[in-house]
Amino acid sequence: MTPTVTQPPTQPPTDPAPAPVTPARSVEPRAGRPVAPARPGVVRRLVRDTAYLASGLVLGVVGLCVSVAGLAAGLGLLVVWVGLAVLVGTVLLSRGLAHVQRSQLRTLQGRPAPLPTYLVAPAGSGPVRRLLTPLRDPQSWLDVLWGLVGFVTGLAGSCLAAAWWAAVANGLTYWFWQQWLPEGDTSGLVELVGWGEGRRDESLLQLGVGLVALVTLPLVVRACAAVHAGVADTLLSSRARLQSEVRQVADSRTSARLAEADSLRRLERDIHDGPQQRLVRLTMDLGRARRQLAQDPDRAAAILDEALQQARDTVGELRALSRGIAPPLLVDRGLRVALEEQLQRATVPVASHVEIPDRLPPHVETTVYFVVAEAFTNIAKHSGAQRAALAVTHAGGRVAVVVQDDGAGGAHVAKGSGLAGLAQRLAGVEGTLDVDSPPGGPTVLRATLPAGDDARP
Repeated sequence: MTPTVTQPPTQPPTDPAPAPVTPARSVEPRAGRPVAPARPGVVRRLVRDTAYLASGLVLGVVGLCVSVAGLAAGLGLLVVWVGLAVLVGTVLLSRGLAHVQRSQLRTLQGRPAPLPTYLVAPAGSGPVRRLLTPLRDPQSWLDVLWGLVGFVTGLAGSCLAAAWWAAVANGLTYWFWQQWLPEGDTSGLVELVGWGEGRRDESLLQLGVGLVALVTLPLVVRACAAVHAGVADTLLSSRARLQSEVRQVADSRTSARLAEADSLRRLERDIHDGPQQRLVRLTMDLGRARRQLAQDPDRAAAILDEALQQARDTVGELRALSRGIAPPLLVDRGLRVALEEQLQRATVPVASHVEIPDRLPPHVETTVYFVVAEAFTNIAKHSGAQRAALAVTHAGGRVAVVVQDDGAGGAHVAKGSGLAGLAQRLAGVEGTLDVDSPPGGPTVLRATLPAGDDARP
Protein backbone atom coordinates (compact mmCIF):
# COMPACT_ATOMS: atom_id res chain seq x y z
CA MET A 1 0.00 0.00 0.00
CA THR A 2 1.40 3.40 -0.93
CA PRO A 3 1.29 5.77 2.05
CA THR A 4 -0.57 9.02 1.87
CA VAL A 5 1.73 11.76 0.66
CA THR A 6 1.37 15.41 -0.24
CA GLN A 7 2.99 16.61 -3.42
CA PRO A 8 4.28 20.20 -3.51
CA PRO A 9 2.72 22.46 -6.13
CA THR A 10 4.64 23.42 -9.21
CA GLN A 11 3.39 26.97 -8.67
CA PRO A 12 2.85 28.51 -5.24
CA PRO A 13 -0.81 29.07 -4.38
CA THR A 14 -1.98 32.65 -4.26
CA ASP A 15 -3.64 32.19 -0.89
CA PRO A 16 -1.04 31.58 1.88
CA ALA A 17 -3.65 29.94 4.11
CA PRO A 18 -5.84 27.76 1.88
CA ALA A 19 -9.03 26.27 3.19
CA PRO A 20 -8.56 22.71 4.46
CA VAL A 21 -9.77 19.83 2.37
CA THR A 22 -10.69 16.36 3.48
CA PRO A 23 -7.51 14.25 3.55
CA ALA A 24 -7.11 11.49 1.03
CA ARG A 25 -7.61 8.71 3.52
CA SER A 26 -11.16 9.94 4.07
CA VAL A 27 -11.88 10.07 0.34
CA GLU A 28 -13.31 6.57 -0.11
CA PRO A 29 -14.23 5.39 -3.60
CA ARG A 30 -17.75 4.35 -2.86
CA ALA A 31 -18.70 3.76 -6.47
CA GLY A 32 -18.48 0.12 -7.44
CA ARG A 33 -19.11 -1.06 -3.86
CA PRO A 34 -22.85 -1.52 -3.59
CA VAL A 35 -24.22 -1.89 -0.11
CA ALA A 36 -25.71 -5.32 0.42
CA PRO A 37 -29.42 -5.23 1.28
CA ALA A 38 -30.39 -6.14 4.79
CA ARG A 39 -31.34 -9.78 5.14
CA PRO A 40 -34.74 -10.52 6.63
CA GLY A 41 -34.95 -12.29 9.99
CA VAL A 42 -35.47 -16.03 10.33
CA VAL A 43 -39.18 -15.72 11.06
CA ARG A 44 -39.82 -13.27 8.23
CA ARG A 45 -37.78 -15.38 5.84
CA LEU A 46 -39.76 -18.48 6.88
CA VAL A 47 -43.08 -16.72 6.33
CA ARG A 48 -42.01 -15.44 2.91
CA ASP A 49 -40.72 -18.83 1.81
CA THR A 50 -43.90 -20.56 2.97
CA ALA A 51 -46.08 -18.02 1.20
CA TYR A 52 -43.95 -18.36 -1.93
CA LEU A 53 -44.31 -22.15 -1.98
CA ALA A 54 -48.03 -22.02 -1.32
CA SER A 55 -48.66 -19.43 -4.05
CA GLY A 56 -46.23 -21.27 -6.31
CA LEU A 57 -48.32 -24.43 -6.03
CA VAL A 58 -51.48 -22.55 -6.99
CA LEU A 59 -49.71 -20.80 -9.85
CA GLY A 60 -48.18 -24.11 -10.94
CA VAL A 61 -51.57 -25.80 -11.13
CA VAL A 62 -52.92 -22.95 -13.26
CA GLY A 63 -49.82 -22.99 -15.45
CA LEU A 64 -50.04 -26.75 -15.93
CA CYS A 65 -53.66 -26.51 -17.01
CA VAL A 66 -52.94 -23.68 -19.43
CA SER A 67 -49.84 -25.35 -20.92
CA VAL A 68 -51.20 -28.87 -21.26
CA ALA A 69 -54.68 -27.93 -22.41
CA GLY A 70 -53.46 -25.17 -24.72
CA LEU A 71 -50.74 -27.24 -26.35
CA ALA A 72 -52.98 -30.27 -26.77
CA ALA A 73 -55.83 -28.26 -28.27
CA GLY A 74 -53.56 -26.11 -30.43
CA LEU A 75 -51.58 -29.02 -31.88
CA GLY A 76 -54.75 -31.01 -32.43
CA LEU A 77 -56.45 -28.18 -34.32
CA LEU A 78 -53.51 -27.24 -36.53
CA VAL A 79 -55.04 -29.14 -39.42
CA VAL A 80 -57.86 -26.60 -39.62
CA TRP A 81 -55.59 -23.61 -38.86
CA VAL A 82 -57.57 -22.76 -35.74
CA GLY A 83 -54.78 -24.33 -33.73
CA LEU A 84 -52.50 -21.37 -34.49
CA ALA A 85 -54.86 -19.01 -32.69
CA VAL A 86 -55.12 -21.47 -29.77
CA LEU A 87 -51.32 -21.71 -29.55
CA VAL A 88 -50.99 -17.92 -29.61
CA GLY A 89 -53.54 -17.67 -26.79
CA THR A 90 -51.67 -20.32 -24.82
CA VAL A 91 -48.39 -18.45 -25.26
CA LEU A 92 -49.91 -15.14 -24.18
CA LEU A 93 -51.56 -16.67 -21.09
CA SER A 94 -48.28 -18.36 -20.17
CA ARG A 95 -46.54 -15.01 -20.59
CA GLY A 96 -48.97 -13.43 -18.14
CA LEU A 97 -48.39 -16.22 -15.60
CA ALA A 98 -44.65 -15.72 -16.06
CA HIS A 99 -45.05 -12.03 -15.17
CA VAL A 100 -46.82 -13.05 -11.95
CA GLN A 101 -44.02 -15.50 -11.13
CA ARG A 102 -41.37 -12.82 -11.68
CA SER A 103 -43.29 -10.52 -9.36
CA GLN A 104 -43.27 -13.27 -6.72
CA LEU A 105 -39.53 -13.71 -7.17
CA ARG A 106 -38.98 -10.01 -6.54
CA THR A 107 -41.36 -9.55 -3.61
CA LEU A 108 -41.10 -12.89 -1.77
CA GLN A 109 -37.60 -14.07 -2.70
CA GLY A 110 -35.72 -10.81 -3.14
CA ARG A 111 -34.40 -11.76 -6.58
CA PRO A 112 -34.05 -9.11 -9.33
CA ALA A 113 -36.03 -11.19 -11.90
CA PRO A 114 -35.64 -8.76 -14.82
CA LEU A 115 -38.31 -8.67 -17.50
CA PRO A 116 -37.09 -9.91 -20.90
CA THR A 117 -37.68 -8.07 -24.13
CA TYR A 118 -40.27 -9.99 -26.10
CA LEU A 119 -40.25 -10.14 -29.88
CA VAL A 120 -42.50 -7.51 -31.44
CA ALA A 121 -43.72 -7.40 -35.04
CA PRO A 122 -42.20 -4.55 -37.08
CA ALA A 123 -44.26 -1.45 -37.61
CA GLY A 124 -46.60 -1.77 -40.55
CA SER A 125 -46.84 -5.56 -40.36
CA GLY A 126 -50.05 -7.25 -41.38
CA PRO A 127 -52.49 -8.84 -38.92
CA VAL A 128 -51.29 -12.39 -39.66
CA ARG A 129 -47.68 -11.54 -38.91
CA ARG A 130 -48.62 -9.68 -35.74
CA LEU A 131 -50.70 -12.69 -34.67
CA LEU A 132 -47.91 -15.21 -35.26
CA THR A 133 -45.04 -13.13 -33.85
CA PRO A 134 -45.39 -14.52 -30.27
CA LEU A 135 -44.87 -18.03 -31.65
CA ARG A 136 -41.44 -16.97 -32.98
CA ASP A 137 -40.25 -15.65 -29.63
CA PRO A 138 -38.00 -18.13 -27.72
CA GLN A 139 -38.87 -16.54 -24.37
CA SER A 140 -42.57 -17.21 -24.96
CA TRP A 141 -41.89 -20.94 -25.24
CA LEU A 142 -39.75 -20.78 -22.09
CA ASP A 143 -42.80 -19.32 -20.36
CA VAL A 144 -44.88 -22.24 -21.61
CA LEU A 145 -42.21 -24.68 -20.41
CA TRP A 146 -42.29 -23.03 -17.00
CA GLY A 147 -45.97 -23.90 -16.76
CA LEU A 148 -44.97 -27.58 -16.88
CA VAL A 149 -41.76 -27.47 -14.83
CA GLY A 150 -43.09 -25.02 -12.27
CA PHE A 151 -45.89 -27.38 -11.34
CA VAL A 152 -43.41 -30.17 -10.56
CA THR A 153 -41.05 -28.06 -8.44
CA GLY A 154 -43.91 -26.22 -6.78
CA LEU A 155 -45.76 -29.42 -5.90
CA ALA A 156 -42.66 -31.15 -4.53
CA GLY A 157 -41.53 -28.12 -2.54
CA SER A 158 -44.93 -27.28 -1.08
CA CYS A 159 -45.62 -30.91 -0.10
CA LEU A 160 -42.28 -31.21 1.68
CA ALA A 161 -42.77 -27.87 3.43
CA ALA A 162 -46.32 -28.83 4.43
CA ALA A 163 -45.07 -32.13 5.86
CA TRP A 164 -42.47 -30.30 7.96
CA TRP A 165 -45.02 -27.79 9.20
CA ALA A 166 -47.33 -30.68 10.12
CA ALA A 167 -44.50 -32.40 12.02
CA VAL A 168 -43.87 -29.22 14.00
CA ALA A 169 -47.55 -28.68 14.81
CA ASN A 170 -48.11 -32.34 15.71
CA GLY A 171 -45.04 -32.68 17.90
CA LEU A 172 -45.47 -29.48 19.86
CA THR A 173 -49.18 -29.96 20.55
CA TYR A 174 -49.44 -33.75 20.93
CA TRP A 175 -49.17 -33.55 24.73
CA PHE A 176 -52.36 -31.47 24.76
CA TRP A 177 -54.71 -33.30 22.43
CA GLN A 178 -53.57 -36.85 23.08
CA GLN A 179 -55.99 -37.05 26.01
CA TRP A 180 -58.88 -37.21 23.53
CA LEU A 181 -57.41 -40.12 21.63
CA PRO A 182 -59.31 -43.38 22.28
CA GLU A 183 -57.61 -46.11 24.28
CA GLY A 184 -56.99 -49.17 22.12
CA ASP A 185 -54.59 -51.80 21.01
CA THR A 186 -52.93 -49.63 18.39
CA SER A 187 -49.30 -49.06 19.23
CA GLY A 188 -47.91 -45.55 19.25
CA LEU A 189 -44.68 -44.29 17.71
CA VAL A 190 -42.72 -44.81 20.92
CA GLU A 191 -43.71 -48.46 21.03
CA LEU A 192 -42.96 -48.99 17.34
CA VAL A 193 -39.38 -47.77 17.76
CA GLY A 194 -39.03 -49.56 21.11
CA TRP A 195 -38.17 -46.50 23.22
CA GLY A 196 -40.87 -47.04 25.87
CA GLU A 197 -44.58 -47.38 26.25
CA GLY A 198 -47.58 -45.45 27.48
CA ARG A 199 -48.88 -41.98 26.81
CA ARG A 200 -46.16 -40.23 28.77
CA ASP A 201 -43.34 -41.72 26.71
CA GLU A 202 -45.32 -41.15 23.52
CA SER A 203 -45.83 -37.49 24.44
CA LEU A 204 -42.11 -36.99 25.14
CA LEU A 205 -41.09 -38.63 21.85
CA GLN A 206 -43.57 -36.58 19.87
CA LEU A 207 -42.32 -33.42 21.59
CA GLY A 208 -38.74 -34.31 20.65
CA VAL A 209 -39.74 -34.89 17.03
CA GLY A 210 -41.58 -31.57 17.01
CA LEU A 211 -38.56 -29.70 18.40
CA VAL A 212 -36.23 -31.24 15.81
CA ALA A 213 -38.69 -30.35 13.07
CA LEU A 214 -39.00 -26.81 14.43
CA VAL A 215 -35.23 -26.30 14.40
CA THR A 216 -34.84 -27.65 10.86
CA LEU A 217 -38.02 -26.06 9.50
CA PRO A 218 -36.40 -22.80 8.26
CA LEU A 219 -33.65 -24.75 6.49
CA VAL A 220 -36.02 -27.19 4.80
CA VAL A 221 -38.47 -24.51 3.68
CA ARG A 222 -35.59 -22.29 2.51
CA ALA A 223 -34.15 -25.15 0.45
CA CYS A 224 -37.50 -25.93 -1.16
CA ALA A 225 -38.12 -22.27 -1.98
CA ALA A 226 -34.58 -21.85 -3.32
CA VAL A 227 -34.96 -24.79 -5.71
CA HIS A 228 -38.34 -23.59 -6.96
CA ALA A 229 -37.13 -20.00 -7.31
CA GLY A 230 -33.87 -21.06 -8.98
CA VAL A 231 -35.66 -23.01 -11.69
CA ALA A 232 -38.10 -20.12 -12.21
CA ASP A 233 -35.31 -17.57 -12.40
CA THR A 234 -33.39 -19.68 -14.93
CA LEU A 235 -36.35 -20.16 -17.27
CA LEU A 236 -37.98 -16.75 -16.90
CA SER A 237 -35.13 -14.26 -16.36
CA SER A 238 -31.85 -15.73 -17.62
CA ARG A 239 -32.65 -14.62 -21.17
CA ALA A 240 -33.39 -11.11 -19.87
CA ARG A 241 -29.95 -10.95 -18.25
CA LEU A 242 -28.36 -12.16 -21.47
CA GLN A 243 -30.21 -9.48 -23.42
CA SER A 244 -29.03 -6.87 -20.92
CA GLU A 245 -25.42 -7.99 -21.30
CA VAL A 246 -25.69 -7.87 -25.09
CA ARG A 247 -27.12 -4.33 -24.92
CA GLN A 248 -24.36 -3.30 -22.52
CA VAL A 249 -21.68 -4.67 -24.84
CA ALA A 250 -23.28 -2.95 -27.83
CA ASP A 251 -23.51 0.37 -25.94
CA SER A 252 -19.92 -0.03 -24.74
CA ARG A 253 -18.71 -0.67 -28.29
CA THR A 254 -20.62 2.36 -29.57
CA SER A 255 -19.20 4.55 -26.80
CA ALA A 256 -15.69 3.31 -27.52
CA ARG A 257 -16.09 4.15 -31.21
CA LEU A 258 -17.44 7.61 -30.44
CA ALA A 259 -14.66 8.26 -27.92
CA GLU A 260 -12.03 7.14 -30.43
CA ALA A 261 -13.53 9.32 -33.16
CA ASP A 262 -13.66 12.30 -30.82
CA SER A 263 -10.05 11.75 -29.77
CA LEU A 264 -8.93 11.55 -33.41
CA ARG A 265 -10.80 14.76 -34.26
CA ARG A 266 -9.26 16.53 -31.28
CA LEU A 267 -5.80 15.25 -32.18
CA GLU A 268 -6.21 16.38 -35.79
CA ARG A 269 -7.34 19.82 -34.63
CA ASP A 270 -4.46 20.13 -32.16
CA ILE A 271 -1.91 19.11 -34.79
CA HIS A 272 -3.40 21.53 -37.31
CA ASP A 273 -3.49 24.45 -34.89
CA GLY A 274 -0.11 23.76 -33.26
CA PRO A 275 2.77 21.77 -34.78
CA GLN A 276 1.54 22.12 -38.35
CA GLN A 277 1.49 25.92 -38.16
CA ARG A 278 4.91 25.96 -36.55
CA LEU A 279 6.32 23.67 -39.24
CA VAL A 280 4.91 25.92 -41.97
CA ARG A 281 6.55 28.94 -40.35
CA LEU A 282 9.77 26.95 -39.90
CA THR A 283 9.79 26.14 -43.62
CA MET A 284 9.26 29.80 -44.52
CA ASP A 285 12.01 30.95 -42.13
CA LEU A 286 14.49 28.46 -43.54
CA GLY A 287 13.63 29.67 -47.05
CA ARG A 288 14.25 33.29 -46.06
CA ALA A 289 17.50 32.39 -44.35
CA ARG A 290 18.72 30.58 -47.45
CA ARG A 291 17.97 33.59 -49.66
CA GLN A 292 19.70 36.05 -47.29
CA LEU A 293 22.66 33.83 -46.45
CA ALA A 294 24.92 35.42 -49.10
CA GLN A 295 23.59 39.00 -48.92
CA ASP A 296 23.06 39.48 -45.15
CA PRO A 297 24.69 36.71 -43.04
CA ASP A 298 23.79 38.38 -39.76
CA ARG A 299 20.11 38.55 -40.67
CA ALA A 300 20.23 34.95 -41.86
CA ALA A 301 21.75 33.85 -38.55
CA ALA A 302 18.96 35.62 -36.63
CA ILE A 303 16.36 33.88 -38.77
CA LEU A 304 18.06 30.53 -38.16
CA ASP A 305 17.95 31.15 -34.41
CA GLU A 306 14.22 31.81 -34.63
CA ALA A 307 13.78 28.68 -36.73
CA LEU A 308 15.68 26.65 -34.13
CA GLN A 309 13.36 27.92 -31.42
CA GLN A 310 10.36 27.08 -33.58
CA ALA A 311 11.72 23.55 -34.01
CA ARG A 312 12.16 23.16 -30.25
CA ASP A 313 8.64 24.41 -29.59
CA THR A 314 7.27 22.02 -32.22
CA VAL A 315 9.06 19.09 -30.60
CA GLY A 316 7.60 20.11 -27.23
CA GLU A 317 4.07 20.27 -28.62
CA LEU A 318 4.47 16.92 -30.36
CA ARG A 319 5.63 15.37 -27.10
CA ALA A 320 2.61 16.80 -25.33
CA LEU A 321 0.31 15.41 -28.02
CA SER A 322 1.97 12.00 -27.87
CA ARG A 323 1.51 12.04 -24.11
CA GLY A 324 -2.21 12.46 -24.76
CA ILE A 325 -2.27 9.42 -27.06
CA ALA A 326 -0.15 6.94 -25.10
CA PRO A 327 2.11 8.42 -22.38
CA PRO A 328 5.54 6.76 -22.69
CA LEU A 329 5.94 6.63 -18.91
CA LEU A 330 2.63 4.78 -18.60
CA VAL A 331 3.59 2.27 -21.28
CA ASP A 332 7.10 1.68 -19.98
CA ARG A 333 6.77 1.82 -16.18
CA GLY A 334 3.09 1.36 -15.39
CA LEU A 335 0.19 3.28 -13.93
CA ARG A 336 1.63 3.94 -10.49
CA VAL A 337 4.67 5.80 -11.84
CA ALA A 338 2.54 7.68 -14.38
CA LEU A 339 0.22 8.85 -11.59
CA GLU A 340 3.21 10.04 -9.58
CA GLU A 341 4.21 12.18 -12.57
CA GLN A 342 0.65 13.57 -12.68
CA LEU A 343 0.92 14.49 -9.01
CA GLN A 344 4.24 16.26 -9.55
CA ARG A 345 2.78 18.32 -12.38
CA ALA A 346 -0.38 19.25 -10.43
CA THR A 347 -0.93 22.96 -9.87
CA VAL A 348 -2.27 22.50 -6.32
CA PRO A 349 -1.16 20.32 -3.39
CA VAL A 350 -2.66 16.83 -3.76
CA ALA A 351 -3.00 14.26 -0.98
CA SER A 352 -2.79 10.87 -2.67
CA HIS A 353 -3.66 7.28 -1.80
CA VAL A 354 -2.83 4.71 -4.50
CA GLU A 355 -3.43 1.01 -3.87
CA ILE A 356 -3.37 -0.91 -7.15
CA PRO A 357 -1.55 -3.95 -8.60
CA ASP A 358 1.79 -3.41 -10.28
CA ARG A 359 0.29 -3.98 -13.70
CA LEU A 360 -3.25 -3.77 -15.05
CA PRO A 361 -4.57 -4.40 -18.57
CA PRO A 362 -3.36 -1.64 -20.90
CA HIS A 363 -6.83 -0.25 -21.61
CA VAL A 364 -7.54 -0.03 -17.86
CA GLU A 365 -4.29 1.79 -17.11
CA THR A 366 -4.86 4.20 -20.00
CA THR A 367 -8.41 4.96 -18.90
CA VAL A 368 -7.45 5.56 -15.27
CA TYR A 369 -4.59 7.79 -16.38
CA PHE A 370 -6.86 9.95 -18.51
CA VAL A 371 -9.48 10.14 -15.76
CA VAL A 372 -6.90 11.56 -13.37
CA ALA A 373 -5.42 13.82 -16.06
CA GLU A 374 -8.82 15.25 -17.00
CA ALA A 375 -9.73 15.76 -13.34
CA PHE A 376 -6.48 17.62 -12.65
CA THR A 377 -6.95 19.71 -15.81
CA ASN A 378 -10.43 20.76 -14.67
CA ILE A 379 -9.08 21.62 -11.23
CA ALA A 380 -6.38 23.81 -12.76
CA LYS A 381 -8.61 25.56 -15.31
CA HIS A 382 -12.06 25.87 -13.78
CA SER A 383 -12.28 25.04 -10.08
CA GLY A 384 -10.10 27.68 -8.40
CA ALA A 385 -9.26 25.03 -5.81
CA GLN A 386 -6.43 25.35 -3.31
CA ARG A 387 -6.10 21.68 -2.41
CA ALA A 388 -7.15 18.32 -3.82
CA ALA A 389 -7.17 14.63 -2.91
CA LEU A 390 -6.73 11.54 -5.09
CA ALA A 391 -7.61 7.92 -4.24
CA VAL A 392 -7.07 5.05 -6.68
CA THR A 393 -7.91 1.58 -5.34
CA HIS A 394 -8.41 -1.93 -6.66
CA ALA A 395 -10.96 -4.22 -5.00
CA GLY A 396 -13.54 -6.76 -6.07
CA GLY A 397 -12.25 -6.93 -9.64
CA ARG A 398 -12.80 -3.19 -10.20
CA VAL A 399 -10.63 -0.08 -10.12
CA ALA A 400 -12.11 2.96 -8.39
CA VAL A 401 -10.82 6.51 -8.86
CA VAL A 402 -11.93 9.35 -6.59
CA VAL A 403 -10.72 12.94 -7.08
CA GLN A 404 -11.88 15.63 -4.65
CA ASP A 405 -11.11 19.35 -4.56
CA ASP A 406 -12.20 22.36 -2.50
CA GLY A 407 -13.00 24.54 -5.51
CA ALA A 408 -16.09 26.48 -6.52
CA GLY A 409 -18.05 23.43 -7.74
CA GLY A 410 -20.69 23.53 -10.42
CA ALA A 411 -19.11 20.86 -12.63
CA HIS A 412 -21.51 18.56 -14.48
CA VAL A 413 -21.19 15.92 -17.18
CA ALA A 414 -24.17 17.32 -19.10
CA LYS A 415 -22.40 20.63 -19.75
CA GLY A 416 -20.54 19.05 -22.65
CA SER A 417 -17.06 19.75 -21.28
CA GLY A 418 -14.21 17.28 -21.00
CA LEU A 419 -16.27 15.37 -18.44
CA ALA A 420 -18.69 14.33 -21.17
CA GLY A 421 -15.85 12.83 -23.20
CA LEU A 422 -14.52 11.21 -20.04
CA ALA A 423 -17.89 9.57 -19.37
CA GLN A 424 -17.94 8.34 -22.95
CA ARG A 425 -14.44 6.91 -22.61
CA LEU A 426 -15.44 5.09 -19.41
CA ALA A 427 -18.59 3.74 -21.04
CA GLY A 428 -16.38 2.28 -23.76
CA VAL A 429 -14.67 0.06 -21.15
CA GLU A 430 -17.93 -0.68 -19.26
CA GLY A 431 -17.11 1.85 -16.55
CA THR A 432 -19.17 4.53 -14.84
CA LEU A 433 -18.61 8.18 -13.95
CA ASP A 434 -20.31 10.10 -11.15
CA VAL A 435 -19.70 13.80 -10.48
CA ASP A 436 -20.96 15.42 -7.28
CA SER A 437 -20.27 19.14 -7.54
CA PRO A 438 -22.79 21.44 -5.86
CA PRO A 439 -22.35 25.20 -6.32
CA GLY A 440 -19.74 26.37 -3.87
CA GLY A 441 -18.06 22.95 -3.79
CA PRO A 442 -16.54 20.66 -2.95
CA THR A 443 -16.33 18.65 -6.16
CA VAL A 444 -16.02 14.85 -5.94
CA LEU A 445 -15.43 12.84 -9.12
CA ARG A 446 -15.86 9.08 -8.86
CA ALA A 447 -15.04 6.66 -11.67
CA THR A 448 -15.12 2.87 -11.59
CA LEU A 449 -14.27 0.34 -14.27
CA PRO A 450 -13.62 -3.41 -14.47
CA ALA A 451 -10.00 -4.29 -13.77
CA GLY A 452 -9.96 -7.16 -16.28
CA ASP A 453 -8.39 -10.58 -15.85
CA ASP A 454 -4.75 -9.53 -16.35
CA ALA A 455 -4.20 -7.63 -13.10
CA ARG A 456 -0.99 -8.74 -11.37
CA PRO A 457 -0.31 -7.90 -7.70
